[in-house]
Amino acid sequence: MQKALKMKANQGKICSKERDFVYKFSAGNQHFVLTVPLTFPVQENASHLHGRLMLLHSLPCFVEDDLKESLKKFIEEETINYYDREAEAALEAVKSGKMDLHQLANAWAKTYTEATLEHARPEDPSWDEDFADVYHDLIHSPASETLLNLEHNYFVSISELISERDVELKKLRERQGGEMDTVMQELGKSLTDHDVNMLAAQHFESQQVLETKWNNELVQTTAIQKQEYQEWVIKLHQDLKNPNSTIGDELKVQPSQWRESVEGNGRLFEDQRQLEESFTIHLGAQLKTMHNLRLLRADMLDFCKHQRSHRSGVKLHRLQTALSLYSTSLCGLVLLVDNRISSYSGIKRGKSYLVEMEFLLLNQMLNC
Repeated sequence: MQKALKMKANQGKICSKERDFVYKFSAGNQHFVLTVPLTFPVQENASHLHGRLMLLHSLPCFVEDDLKESLKKFIEEETINYYDREAEAALEAVKSGKMDLHQLANAWAKTYTEATLEHARPEDPSWDEDFADVYHDLIHSPASETLLNLEHNYFVSISELISERDVELKKLRERQGGEMDTVMQELGKSLTDHDVNMLAAQHFESQQVLETKWNNELVQTTAIQKQEYQEWVIKLHQDLKNPNSTIGDELKVQPSQWRESVEGNGRLFEDQRQLEESFTIHLGAQLKTMHNLRLLRADMLDFCKHQRSHRSGVKLHRLQTALSLYSTSLCGLVLLVDNRISSYSGIKRGKSYLVEMEFLLLNQMLNC
């Protein structure tokens, strides 16, 4: 004898995504068939649905585990089949031209963006971003002159180290040049080509050792200066934000003076003669707009260099550059250099450590 146990489907019209779950079991000499219509994708938890079936049809306890496994397996298989049919129907709609590709791409992009924003971890603010915001606030405050004075003092210190390095390297090359001239005069007499090559190798090794020594000192000094500068800027910003704090010596940084004996005969930027002319242009008939243009003939690097002199004109020039960098308008300069980043020649010679305190070194920025 066989009995059929049926569960009423949800009210409403049965559509193509409804499938019947059929479960057969025996109790003694009787055979039973349980038929349950399920709508896919199933929104209810499989364990909860299994419990409802056991209670509603008063099913025997010995079929509980088998029914649960059969129900879970059926839901998993039919769910995969449902999504396969949906994907095939969507592909056919695209192939037949019923679906707009641009609309579909926009829907995918929107869904991807929403899912990413919902589940992706928020990025922690980096130290560089925080420091850039702090520097932006200070450079547009009365503390801007103090920042420029401190940067100038650091620049003077590094410039003096670089000048000492260049002087020491120059003396070494002059001494080595004299030794090489002496050896070349004795070539073919008491000395051979092997002796010349050995001396050249010794000279090269001596130069490498000396340059490495100075480079390490410059890197260490620059790192210390940058750390001190950033800590000082952060502390000054906190003190300015705190109305109860008293700011005294922090805003009394005076610019250091460059030693004239080291400077030599170099001409300062403000002393060089420039060709420039300014124009004022008015546009519009009723609502006029005015534009001020300035044409300047000069070396482009003059706008990037940190001048050794700290006269008023140079200070205003650096202040204008800082305000332009930390503003809402994008500005920059495209400069062609040699294609080897690590090379020590051309316009990059001697400028590798003369960096702004709020920026990374060139090789560090390229590796980010």
